[in-house]
Amino acid sequence: MSKVTTPSAPGEDARPVQAGKVAEWLSEVFALNRAGINWPRAVLFLDVALVPVLVLWALGREEYLLSALFGALFAALADPGGSYGNRVSHIALFALIGAGLTALGFGISGSGWGWLALAAFAVTLAGGLAAAFGAHRFVTALLLNVWFIITVAVAFGLHQQPHITSYTWAQVLAWAGGSALWITVTFLGWLIHGRQDRPAVAVELPGDTSRRPLTRPLIMFAVIRAVVIGGTVAIAFGLNLSHGSWMPIAAIVAMKPSLEQSTLTAAQRLAGALIGAVAAALILLIPANEHGSTLIAITRGLEVVALIVLMHGFAIRFWNYALYCAAIAAGVLILLDLPQPSNFSAEGYRVLWTLCGAGFAVLVMLLAGLLAKRTTTTPPHPTAQPA
Repeated sequence: MSKVTTPSAPGEDARPVQAGKVAEWLSEVFALNRAGINWPRAVLFLDVALVPVLVLWALGREEYLLSALFGALFAALADPGGSYGNRVSHIALFALIGAGLTALGFGISGSGWGWLALAAFAVTLAGGLAAAFGAHRFVTALLLNVWFIITVAVAFGLHQQPHITSYTWAQVLAWAGGSALWITVTFLGWLIHGRQDRPAVAVELPGDTSRRPLTRPLIMFAVIRAVVIGGTVAIAFGLNLSHGSWMPIAAIVAMKPSLEQSTLTAAQRLAGALIGAVAAALILLIPANEHGSTLIAITRGLEVVALIVLMHGFAIRFWNYALYCAAIAAGVLILLDLPQPSNFSAEGYRVLWTLCGAGFAVLVMLLAGLLAKRTTTTPPHPTAQPA
């Protein structure tokens, strides 16, 4: 008797193919570069970060911790290496601009959402157009851009906590202190190594400072990014959304910073932003319904957890970009929202606004794909990823 075969239903053959494509895509997004782990760099960051943590704990002024930590972290990433005089001049200029943005972010936090949105638009646009001054300056501009969005979120959150007093000048001093701490570390390292030129801490980041022309598509992309960041700030703070600051942070972490960045890297940024936000939301449930000394102890513990998460991010920057973005997003969001009350409703809002911010990032990536087709005749430029 001959075997009767039953024809497969339409779409049955396509499902395994689609599943295989999804698995292949995930394997690419989370592919590991074993040579990319740098634990000595991570331990160095932890050693440096413990200084402001212990000092601010002793003073009881944890509201200035983010400014001090990111002053040191971003100054380290902006360190170009080379001769000590060149390094100090570059880091000092970076720290000075960052201090100005810190003053701006905290200074206008009580002036209304319109000023916040306008400032976020202007800073993001300037960061995008910095590509004209070379890949290295583009990276440092993006670092400052990310920091400004964080300052806006922190400042707005502190305004919602009347029991916490935060002074703009003190936030600027904390940022400057963190940057000065890194300059001190580089000086000690320079002396220890016999006053020889030293490489950059993140040697994998682009160091090119050669200028490039700004084409119309690149300018348009910079404007689109600025509109999205300004728009998310306006929505989050104009509508006074509960934990709405997660929206612009998720958007800037997940968005492509440049038109040349690959689709794979963009997918890694998006995946990392979502993973980091979900992880932070779950961790922030720990202090829910706690009060008094127990809440203080848990808050201190979670600050250490955030510090360790950021340390791992510093270690795996070139191990896997998606996991790196997840670590940075989780660390920032934990420190950002520790003063905020936490419950299941709050976590729901945090995840919701993260998804909205990521949705805006996806829209920008789609537009970037269309704009990229118009740059095929322009010379290639090193892809710059913000650290």
